Amino acid sequence: MRGINYGVIGSGYFGYGLAKIIHDDVPGGKVVAVYDPNNAEEIVRELNCEQEMDIDSLCKREDIDAVIIASPNAYHKEPVLYAAKYNKHVFCEKPIALSYQDCDQMIKITKKNDLVFMAGHVMNFMDGVRKAKRIINDGKIGDILFCHAERTGWEDAQEHVSWKKKKELSGGHLYHHIHELDFIQFIMGPATRVCMVGGNVAHQGEKFGDENDLLLVSLEFEKNKFATIQYGSAFRLGEHYVKIQGTKGAILIDLKNVNVIVKTTDGEERILLHASEVEDEDRRRIYQGLEGGIMYGDPKTKIPMWLDTIMKKELNYFHNVLQGSEVDEEFIPLLDGTAARAAVATADALTLSLNEDRKVNVDEIIEKVAQTTVI
Repeated sequence: MRGINYGVIGSGYFGYGLAKIIHDDVPGGKVVAVYDPNNAEEIVRELNCEQEMDIDSLCKREDIDAVIIASPNAYHKEPVLYAAKYNKHVFCEKPIALSYQDCDQMIKITKKNDLVFMAGHVMNFMDGVRKAKRIINDGKIGDILFCHAERTGWEDAQEHVSWKKKKELSGGHLYHHIHELDFIQFIMGPATRVCMVGGNVAHQGEKFGDENDLLLVSLEFEKNKFATIQYGSAFRLGEHYVKIQGTKGAILIDLKNVNVIVKTTDGEERILLHASEVEDEDRRRIYQGLEGGIMYGDPKTKIPMWLDTIMKKELNYFHNVLQGSEVDEEFIPLLDGTAARAAVATADALTLSLNEDRKVNVDEIIEKVAQTTVI
């Protein structure tokens, strides 16, 4: 199979890790250029690639087939549009944008140019999540009635406030930690009506960001199905899990205590969350030092074993698709940006609900953008 050359935009914690994986663990993959105004020098030396001084010059390179985008969340749209302009396939970290309108524009131009536009929703590549999805598809827990997820914890004052704590750059917990919302919609379909309450209740001042630290989410789906999610850093008893309740059984995906429990009419079964017991124990050890599910990477820290493995899986999947491999039907929305857009549409509706203190139909967000586009 032919090799694929990559350009990388953003080489912080995830960007550095993704570039290293392409170099070391993606057969036929090569990083030829990196753009990052703050962190590029080390990875450029390590991978013996070139450093570009702007997004346009990287995306227009004829020796690049695909672009990896791992810049701060608010800065994803511009590189996606440049990549599409020069007919480069795109792998973009989550969330792909901080508004449905931006997501829609990005998807339209990549589809117009017949490009792969994969979102980095890495949770879909966890072994335990894949097995849980197969169990659901096989009907072993019956029809799904309700899901509940929590990604909560507590954070103390910070000497340096990361961009990930600033709503303008990250979108806050709802957007930056969109994995749980995306996963619930992956198994239940898109939410139809939503409500969110909360705010910044315990983290004001110069040593904190400006994101809301307590968010309580309610989601309604077609056929009388429901879900709830709790997000934030104002929880002293932090948790990180997804519970899936069906008519014949239930599944607990516990990402803090590192357990996947499947309960069916045949009994109860425990399966691994990651690829091996060693990786599960690695995650368990790391989470023992956390106040729940709130954790942010830093460019100076090494990606843990369990995360490295699932990042390898998602990048190799992207790479293989570019080389012509068959696409799993349920992953089509992951490879054209539409699943990521659906998650952001729901997040936008939740944000509107919080701001206007009312339930919101997700179609309000979608129809508003459609009307604006027509005009």
